[in-house]
Amino acid sequence: MTVEISVIAPTLNERENVPRLIELLDAALAGRRWEVIFVDDNSTDGTQDQVMACAADDPRVRLIERVGRRGLSSACIEGFLSSSAEHVAVIDADLQHDERVLPQMLDAFAKDPSLDIVVGSRFVEGGGLGDWGKLRIAASNFAKSLSYLVVPQKVTDPMSGFFMVRRTSFRNVVPNLSGRGFKILLDILCTAGKDFKMKELPYEFKTRQWGESKLNSTVMVEYVALLADKSFGKILPLRFIMFIMMGLVGAGVNVAILAVLYGGGMLGFMTSHIIGALAAMAVNFFLNNTFTYSDKKLTGLRLMSGMMLFYVLCSFGLFFNVLVAERVVDAAGSWVLAGFLGAVVGAVWNYATNTTLNWRA
Repeated sequence: MTVEISVIAPTLNERENVPRLIELLDAALAGRRWEVIFVDDNSTDGTQDQVMACAADDPRVRLIERVGRRGLSSACIEGFLSSSAEHVAVIDADLQHDERVLPQMLDAFAKDPSLDIVVGSRFVEGGGLGDWGKLRIAASNFAKSLSYLVVPQKVTDPMSGFFMVRRTSFRNVVPNLSGRGFKILLDILCTAGKDFKMKELPYEFKTRQWGESKLNSTVMVEYVALLADKSFGKILPLRFIMFIMMGLVGAGVNVAILAVLYGGGMLGFMTSHIIGALAAMAVNFFLNNTFTYSDKKLTGLRLMSGMMLFYVLCSFGLFFNVLVAERVVDAAGSWVLAGFLGAVVGAVWNYATNTTLNWRA
């Protein structure tokens, strides 16, 4: 039978929540032709085995296992593209979204064939944030206000992770999606533009019962990177923007160490500068491994060999930086221009070689 709705549930260590989510979907979508597609990012708690056990008893349950790649947005995209249903929804596997709103979303599409997307909103009348504390609410409101810099339409909850989209509408925008980070709705709305017809329905955010929240510093950095990508992505690749951001942090570390060692009279300038540069490279490597290349993160022995390769490649980058700067200052006489062009050449070299040779998997 033709599936009316596919529900995409990205998972990372959500074993306890899998059977309960299936039960809730079964109750909420009674009488509907539905399926749930769990897209798992190589969980370590046996989530995959739990999904497969459920799938053995229920053909409406499917699993996509991803090894060597991570990210909620890219997981959702893979789930969308594996579905043949005309309507595809995203729901968190942590049970914090209200699955009872899914039939209302389907009805909205039936009433208005021109709709492209229906968003579950916590900020329209009837919605709510549950047991969120003041700090989390403030952080969410700040992030939401930043999103309005890039979202072309009026939406109360651009950060929502609970929505349903018409599959044909999604296929029109998928080639231009960033696919990075955790805010797939924001990515879709920014890419689709003002012509994407939208409707919002209220829902109350629920309290997590099992498992751990995925909200951490990586999520926040990825969010800022997504905003940058939607602002400048047509000019510069997102990874390059993040690579430069991490490089600026490393530069700060270099200056701070130089100030302490040389400024404090502990060591000579050259020795202090070398120590600062080595420390900055180490910081850059770990930041890039955590954020810029989070979907290709190096671990184990590859982490150590990758760090050594990073030092080698960036040393060549420093050499080209100095070489170009020296030639420019001789030709143009401007140390500002020389320093800028040298830094650009070094940054492009470091990014291109590390992307190709270090984080290639």
